Amino acid sequence: MNAEIIAVGSELLLGQIVNTNAKFISEQLAEIGVNVFFHTVVGDNNSRLEEAISIAEKRADLIIFTGGLGPTKDDLTKETIAKKLNRNLVLDNEALVSIKEYFSKTNRVMTANNEKQALVLESSTVLKNEYGMAPGMFLKTENNYYMLLPGPPFEMEPMFRKYGCAALLKSLKKTETIHSRVLRFFGIGEAQLETEIMHIIDAQSNPTVAPLASDGEVTLRLTAKHDSKAIANEMLDKVEEEIKNIVGEYFYGYDDTSLMEVGFRLLKEQGVTISSAESLTGGLFQSQITAFSGASSVLSGGVVCYQDEIKQNILSVKETTLQKYTAVSEECALELADNVRKMFSTDIGISFTGVAGPGPANGKPAGTVWIGISRANQKTKAFQLNLAGGRNANRNRAVKYGWFYLIKELSK
Repeated sequence: MNAEIIAVGSELLLGQIVNTNAKFISEQLAEIGVNVFFHTVVGDNNSRLEEAISIAEKRADLIIFTGGLGPTKDDLTKETIAKKLNRNLVLDNEALVSIKEYFSKTNRVMTANNEKQALVLESSTVLKNEYGMAPGMFLKTENNYYMLLPGPPFEMEPMFRKYGCAALLKSLKKTETIHSRVLRFFGIGEAQLETEIMHIIDAQSNPTVAPLASDGEVTLRLTAKHDSKAIANEMLDKVEEEIKNIVGEYFYGYDDTSLMEVGFRLLKEQGVTISSAESLTGGLFQSQITAFSGASSVLSGGVVCYQDEIKQNILSVKETTLQKYTAVSEECALELADNVRKMFSTDIGISFTGVAGPGPANGKPAGTVWIGISRANQKTKAFQLNLAGGRNANRNRAVKYGWFYLIKELSK
């Protein structure tokens, strides 16, 4: 089955909001083996929407609409589809009761135009809206399937997960399902990763392997089709093992996790405490740790040591180190990591020092970064980065690398 997603709303074309709905629906459809070949965005205009529907009907089996189900005059999705399919709009009593209850609970006056939200396409399967007012719809004609969903993501996403996907699977009568796994990599570019595993990508059939780059990371989505989940997982395991044998040093996690989540989980599971000395990152690493519940069991404290005087007077970096090597050096990163660990009596000390940009400093170009990691009774390590980007991009990327090196250290 091939699908097209049509997002309705002039605010999307004006750039006032981002079309995250299309991303979500595409991911969900991929999980059940439905191919999405087109994303279309149409403003609040009857004739242009009708034209978009006519085009979609010729190239897609399933057309999913988001937006345009509200109470105002410019909410015209179901009216346009009703006209196009020669279907009546009928009142759904359950939806109307739900809308009235919403206004009653919030002590608001319900205006007449809100009843419009309870109108649904005749003979459609009504998709209940448990987080808003306008219900969704699903129907089949001789040649196409149509699904109408509300625009707000907090309404649309749970509706699709609970009711839309179930209605679609029931109609498709599928036995073979899609099983996916996402492998997450850091410290390697998309082009290099693809080159390293090109023979696997070229030979793919089932499972398939699809790379995707985002913000310094690369993911590989492995997808297997089989009516047995156990066999599908075996297929995925085999491909994953083959990939890890080639680029496993850059692998750090699965699916929707992040470097910060994996690193924090390892620290907590191992009962390891950490402290940080941060120059160019200005406390960003500590801030990310404290975003997690239970951070106090992991983070003892840290020092933002932006000026050399703080590095020397608070964190005891030798004056000779700063004079001979500067703050942007391996030697400074090592001392910072060692000394902050001892200051806070933690298991690990991590340091960040470098030049965020936009211009050079200490005779080093922007993007030069050193990260130190200190552990008791082990040799302290320092890692050099040469980043290319804006000031804040370099700061954020440096912290990501800090998490990555920490994950590797804790995974030994």
